[in-house]
Amino acid sequence: MEIIASILGLISSHIPLLISVITIVIFLKILFPINSKTNRSLTIPSPIALPIIGHLHLIGPLPHQSFHRLALRFGSLYHLRLGCVKCLVVSSPSLVKSFLKTHEALFSDRPGTPAMRILLYDDSDYSFVRYGPYWRFIKKLCVSQLFGGQTLELLRQIRRDEIQRFLKTLFEKSKRVEEVELGTELVRLASNIISRMSIGRQWAETDDELAELKMVIEEAEELVGVFDLRHFIWVLRKLGFDFQGIGRRAEDVRRRFDQMVDRVLREKEAARQMKRGEEDGGEGMMKGSKDILELLMDVYDDDKAEIRLTRDSIKALLLGILAGGTSTTGLTIGWALSELINHPDVLKKLVAEIDTVVGKDRLVDETDIPRLPYLQAVFKETLRLHPTAPLVGRQCTQTCTVDGYTVPVGMTVFCNVWALGRDPASWTNPLDFNPERFINEDKVREIDVRGQHYQLMPFGTGRRICPGSTLAMLVVQSTLAVMVQCFDWKLSGGGLVDMAEGPGLTLTRAKPLVCIPVPRLDQLLSSL
Repeated sequence: MEIIASILGLISSHIPLLISVITIVIFLKILFPINSKTNRSLTIPSPIALPIIGHLHLIGPLPHQSFHRLALRFGSLYHLRLGCVKCLVVSSPSLVKSFLKTHEALFSDRPGTPAMRILLYDDSDYSFVRYGPYWRFIKKLCVSQLFGGQTLELLRQIRRDEIQRFLKTLFEKSKRVEEVELGTELVRLASNIISRMSIGRQWAETDDELAELKMVIEEAEELVGVFDLRHFIWVLRKLGFDFQGIGRRAEDVRRRFDQMVDRVLREKEAARQMKRGEEDGGEGMMKGSKDILELLMDVYDDDKAEIRLTRDSIKALLLGILAGGTSTTGLTIGWALSELINHPDVLKKLVAEIDTVVGKDRLVDETDIPRLPYLQAVFKETLRLHPTAPLVGRQCTQTCTVDGYTVPVGMTVFCNVWALGRDPASWTNPLDFNPERFINEDKVREIDVRGQHYQLMPFGTGRRICPGSTLAMLVVQSTLAVMVQCFDWKLSGGGLVDMAEGPGLTLTRAKPLVCIPVPRLDQLLSSL
């Protein structure tokens, strides 16, 4: 309904423009009639479309839920036309496997929007750049250096320090019996971890800087996922009309991020120059563990590198790392804690496991996670019901046949990860939060979240799987573990946590998670 209201509002305020647009569209259809044979070859089910907007009127503010409702009517594979964007929606594990594994080479590109190209420096980041030599180089860099096991191990103390800082903040608030808006605190935690690993220090050292960073990331995510008519109406795209102001807003967000990252780059370049001067003859690499920006700058300075990085590509990669690791990490921890509060029996079992395996004299550490199977089950069950990226989008680069269906070049394919996690064909009582399924059920016990099992793929799958998935798993599980190890969690008004979802590219909350932490290990917390 919100999209319909938005469209009607735009129509009423731009009637002369839209009359011109419709006239041009009709004229082009007369000049270039659609090949009827192509239409007849499309046998995939599809709802009835409206002129110009196609099926946009069927999509609500939560597209993954709208897609799921349509799948109940049209099946696990159906065709939509969102304005001029033709897409397929897939919501069964076998079909997802066909598209993203069997025919992976033809579906390795990701669809983009005008705002996305502005924000990501003309697609210079890792997540949305077209598949090709640059993407392969960045992929290799991520796997071998940026998010490789050695780098994560060298920077483990950073994660431990920031989690302890987070616990101290919660402990101080608990002494005052103060409510905690966990969304903000978890963003601060994730931001500090990601920024210290990325640039060697906290990106936001003051509340004002944190607020600005949080605002830039939130606005960037909003603009990437916002309904932009230029993306869906072909004529508007070609003529470059930006009467919604989305392009201008994207330019502003990019300018503000530019100012922040330029300051960091200047500091880092000066420090590197000074460090080189102190070393033997100014030669050699800097000693000690390196943050991610230093690794990127090593490549930037390497004349023999396979691909030359630019300052813009470094900025795009940093924005992708910050945005991808900050909000998604906090969201997953928040959803997990919400489920635990609403299911006290599950929370009790998790706390008992931690007390038995780790004890009450030290904090849970990342190295404890393999010995905490119930914690791992809670993590998987949270991602099953609340995947931070509910839709995985890919674009067909060559006309092909998938499971007997002809898929033309340029077709966008949406894999509904949110629906896959709620499919009764794959899960018993799929709407129930039940971590025991990953321990007691034979068919479910071995399911992993790393993209090998298509009924649960919160980090994607194949070549385009999230490069930071290992880091996310470490941070989310260790943070959630210490939160329930050190505190009981209460709602000020009692009752249950509201689990309604909010709009956006990621799976946000409709209402903030506000809780009161009650210490259960005062002595341990006091020693931090």
